[in-house]
Amino acid sequence: MRIGELSARTGASRRSLRYYEQQGLLVASRSPSGQRYYDDAHVQRVSLIQQFLAAGMSSRTIAQMVPCMTEPTMGRARQALAAMNRERTRLSAAIDDLTAAREALDHLISVNEDFLADGTADRASA
Repeated sequence: MRIGELSARTGASRRSLRYYEQQGLLVASRSPSGQRYYDDAHVQRVSLIQQFLAAGMSSRTIAQMVPCMTEPTMGRARQALAAMNRERTRLSAAIDDLTAAREALDHLISVNEDFLADGTADRASA
């Protein structure tokens, strides 16, 4: 498929796809005339890139994690594993913080619902 179809299938703009390629996150096959060609594996790769970006990872960090997928070596695999472990630790901490914030919000919602169900406020203001 060409870049337009990959864009349509992933929701990523053509500009983003070119950026991913510049950053080494995505490698396209090229026709003799230089046109980019992608396959279904690229759709999955773009989805993964988008998930990582949405989770707050930088393209530099993602690039550190993907070389072992395209050209595996022991050194690249070690470097990728170190980056993956750092990001997993960071994401776990963020998830813990978000869970605590949700629990605090759930408590405030419960207190507010109890207050409204009691109806005392309406009688007091009347």
